[in-house]
Amino acid sequence: MKKIIAGNIHYNLAESKLVEKALERKEGQLASTGALQVFTGTYTGRSPKDKYVVTDPSVTEQIDWGSLNQPISEFQFEQLYRKAQQYMVEKELFIFDGFAGADPEYRLPIRVVNEYAWHNLFASQLFIRPTDKELMAHSPEFTVIALPGLKADPVTDGTRSETFICLSFEKKMILIGGTEYAGEMKKAIFSVLNYLLPLRGVLPMHCSANVGKKGDSALFFGLSGTGKTTLSADPNRRLIGDDEHGWSNQGIFNFEGGCYAKCMGLSEEKEPQIWRAIRYGSILENVVLDPQTAIADYNDIRISENTRAAYPIHYIADAMIPGMADHPKVILFLTADAFGVLPPISKLTKEQAMYHFLSGYTSKLAGTERGITDPEATFSTCFGAPFLPLHPNVYAQLLGEKVEEHQAKVYMVNTGWSGGPYGVGKRINLTYTRTIVTAILDGSIEQQTFTADPIFGVLCPESLPGVPSNVLIPRNTWQDKSAYEVKATELAGLFIKNFEKFSGISDDILLAGPRKTT
Repeated sequence: MKKIIAGNIHYNLAESKLVEKALERKEGQLASTGALQVFTGTYTGRSPKDKYVVTDPSVTEQIDWGSLNQPISEFQFEQLYRKAQQYMVEKELFIFDGFAGADPEYRLPIRVVNEYAWHNLFASQLFIRPTDKELMAHSPEFTVIALPGLKADPVTDGTRSETFICLSFEKKMILIGGTEYAGEMKKAIFSVLNYLLPLRGVLPMHCSANVGKKGDSALFFGLSGTGKTTLSADPNRRLIGDDEHGWSNQGIFNFEGGCYAKCMGLSEEKEPQIWRAIRYGSILENVVLDPQTAIADYNDIRISENTRAAYPIHYIADAMIPGMADHPKVILFLTADAFGVLPPISKLTKEQAMYHFLSGYTSKLAGTERGITDPEATFSTCFGAPFLPLHPNVYAQLLGEKVEEHQAKVYMVNTGWSGGPYGVGKRINLTYTRTIVTAILDGSIEQQTFTADPIFGVLCPESLPGVPSNVLIPRNTWQDKSAYEVKATELAGLFIKNFEKFSGISDDILLAGPRKTT
């Protein structure tokens, strides 16, 4: 990387100094707990349509080009980089040097350059902080330059808008401009690891992970709203990480040094670990504070539903530090099925695991013209489609190989609806879901007798202590059995249609999906 020229550079400041700087520069204010509250302006979430990958000759053949990996030329990248250099002249900058990846064998030395102090605080909390000795020898292999005030000109820069997230694997650099949303930095490095690690036989994963007292680790995959954070935060198990991990030949490891938790509806009763982590050194993003008391109102979503808290993982009591553990014994795919037809618990074969990993299914709720809310299927490949530079088959194949080699048990847990679709049925009782997850983690689920679902093909337990038997078989919870058949067939068809976008999939994986019905 070329030398950054700026008028005033702050290098690896302590969190207290970064908080002081942020307050001095009026970037935010302190909440009653001591957390730094900030607003991210126009963008309160990621901008996937403004993400680009440079068409470097060394990676062109490997990238899965498309709407999620949009090409941008080397010339355009250089033009934006020159703009960034000019913009940084005489700017006050904040630099963080650290790592992505808890395992020393696979960690990526990174540098993050910011014009906002709070962005640099975010980087120092979410990535892994080096020791003094490590810092002295630190040599960044990838650099992130995040400049919210630098905006692109779509006419001359070839971008879609003024916002850009441009990744060059050849120059080992990420340029971010036109957005104040801090999560872009975190996910950009995740995208880098999703390219680099499979080349070394490591499966990068968008999942949370925890470990039991006997060293038995578990992975929790799931899109937004499926309960991934809630279910992986177990008082009887240690948190490894809440979002990004790698699975190597030695075991699993956290990519990050912190957590980036959603705050909408947060309460001490439901999520005590997150609640207690929001203190001095943490960041509250787009959370509204009471103007008199500075107390956070987590139910106020006037700014955004995507309110967030960023904090170092050591703010979670008894977190696993460093974030490394043995190969997982169990893997959970979480889905919130608003169609009300998927079983609350099902066991998957290796081929079914690969099928549902590629599918990455959950459902979201969308309003109709008459104001009635109907379920809408959402599929995100490998539970993290926006962050996958390589072809999906690469990740699915790695998952299958590791599941087989280490004899990991894979289950799908539906945290969505039962007894009918959204608006008719009810959300599956959280107590039942926790009972199911506990049975998976302690292995007692394997003592049950399983029966194959006639439409989805997955194996469902006929009984489970603590969960009513009729709940375990979705069809039995519906009053109108024919309506269940229609809805289940509809969802099966959506799975099959979604899978049409994949090429080169083996027959054994294709046959592991839902049954084709008329």
